[in-house]
Amino acid sequence: VQLQASGGGLVQAGASLRLSCAASGRTICSYATGWFRQAPGKEREFVSGISGSGVYTDYGDAVKGRFTISRDNAKNTVYLQMNSLKPEDTAIYYCAGRVWGDLSTMANDYDYWGQGTEVTVSS
Repeated sequence: VQLQASGGGLVQAGASLRLSCAASGRTICSYATGWFRQAPGKEREFVSGISGSGVYTDYGDAVKGRFTISRDNAKNTVYLQMNSLKPEDTAIYYCAGRVWGDLSTMANDYDYWGQGTEVTVSS
């Protein structure tokens, strides 16, 4: 499985972006999928996760109420809608797939990782 994250960019505070995580090589419709981010000098942080069915979702405290995760299994793609962006959201965003198990907030639980897409929010 290869995961391709895209949709990052440079935006002003308050703007929105939608990140996409497209899978190739194998369907990920049964995989829990997570988004993580890493800012310079900081540890990788859980942003959001979604179960394979799309029924269950979870969000990090820093993004609750602003970000929404969703998936389109027909397109083998997971999305992260990011609204009301803040400068502290600036980071490289990674998507990750977990073959076995429920969605998790722990990066070590995920088996496949995309290359990351950079999000920069200016004040």
